[in-house]
Amino acid sequence: MKQNLSRRNFVKGSTLAGLGALLIPQASKTEPTQRKAEVRTAVVIASSNGLRATAKAMEMVQSGSDALDAVVAGVNIIEDDPNDMTVGYGGLPNEDGVVELDASVMHGPTHRCGAVASLRNIKNPSKVARVVMERTDHVLLVGEGALKFARMHGFKEENLLTEEARDMWVKWKENLSTQDDYLPPHSVDVKNIGSKLDEVMQTYGTINCLAKDLKGNISGVTTTSGLSYKIAGRVGDSPIIGAGLYLDNEIGAAGSTGRGEANLTSCNSVMIVEWMGQGKSPEEACLMACKRVVDHTKMKRLLKDDGKPNFNVTFYAINKRGDYGSAAIWSNATFIVHDGVTNSKLDSAYLFKRTEI
Repeated sequence: MKQNLSRRNFVKGSTLAGLGALLIPQASKTEPTQRKAEVRTAVVIASSNGLRATAKAMEMVQSGSDALDAVVAGVNIIEDDPNDMTVGYGGLPNEDGVVELDASVMHGPTHRCGAVASLRNIKNPSKVARVVMERTDHVLLVGEGALKFARMHGFKEENLLTEEARDMWVKWKENLSTQDDYLPPHSVDVKNIGSKLDEVMQTYGTINCLAKDLKGNISGVTTTSGLSYKIAGRVGDSPIIGAGLYLDNEIGAAGSTGRGEANLTSCNSVMIVEWMGQGKSPEEACLMACKRVVDHTKMKRLLKDDGKPNFNVTFYAINKRGDYGSAAIWSNATFIVHDGVTNSKLDSAYLFKRTEI
């Protein structure tokens, strides 16, 4: 059965105390798609910023390309786009104004994977991650070592900080504190210069893309510039196999976007694949991962007054049949699916209906 379901209010109006058992989600009034029994020959799924990525990946898959070739080519479009300030070139920088990128790839037929973290000056970390997979005995390279490796294999260094991203970083510095010496533009008549951090809020940005090709093989990629204005050297879940990306070619694949630290403490992508292997649909498994994040969030600074998380995490999954699904902690999350005919943005299932976070 195809498991792309509509947005769901999974535990509508409940608090964390009411999440003791996994509940069966109730369908919303609108159903973007209907269940179908057929096995999909090919499918590509991505996070909400992946419309062009899924289009490119499906084009390649339908021409006979391996799923990994397809998804990497797809996300390269987003990595190259300076207007997407959460991935690759033009991504928002760390606290020092330096763009640091993370990425991971995983190849179903060989169960090989590769990743890079805190990579500077190379705008396509997904490509470097693939070379790590294919040309080393390692899985993850970081920092200066990852950069040296990229240079060794012919990747060209360039300044990844665009003027728009630099301007956002400067505004963040100027509004970070009313007590330091960085000041936003102001007139001589202004007495108290207040913080305007809401105008340059920290953002979580990533693209995850998963595909099943015509041979029935599954591969995936996750790539990101990470949390904006992060501490230099910070690494989220995106390059961590089992957290930001995981797959089993006989079961399916999963990936994530959102607060990386919340996913790192639970390693949910591997759990989603395991749950699908136990018979859960992609959407059900993603919802279980969201609940797992909620259950593991204990720090009060990360919780709202009602005990629910003040952040979001979204998961994406496909299985061997070509069923797909996505779920987030909070509503209004979306994802992209190309089923070989249409390339559509759909609502993710969710635990809590968003009013505000």
